[in-house]
Amino acid sequence: MKELVLQASADRLEEVQEFVRGELEAAGCSLKVMSQVEIAVEEIYVNIVHYAYPSGGGEAVIRCEAGSEPPKIAIQFLDAGTPFDPLEKEDADISLSAEERSIGGLGILMVKKLMDEVTYSYEDGKNVLTIVKYLQG
Repeated sequence: MKELVLQASADRLEEVQEFVRGELEAAGCSLKVMSQVEIAVEEIYVNIVHYAYPSGGGEAVIRCEAGSEPPKIAIQFLDAGTPFDPLEKEDADISLSAEERSIGGLGILMVKKLMDEVTYSYEDGKNVLTIVKYLQG
């Protein structure tokens, strides 16, 4: 499992994207799968930056692991910020107009739609969000 540890800051997003892109390329991902994973990674990382540490920066850890049976890529996001399970929140109602919808929830809904698996746990004082994408796409 490859790991990137960095200060959770918006100006580090490109570094996160490059790290994940390298792992996706090494796993032989299609452009479609790469694009889907990159969208999910950006959404999750930006949420960590903006919401995990409301009173200032903290550390983010991104781990990537490719699996072969079936071919897949798993990406874990860890932060020691405010405990928050984004999967507990009810999905945004996209049938409503933007004015009628409550704020928030679209990003995690997009992640759930793009990825094959999304799980959350709180372990050893850390939020752990894991996304999995199968590579047959």
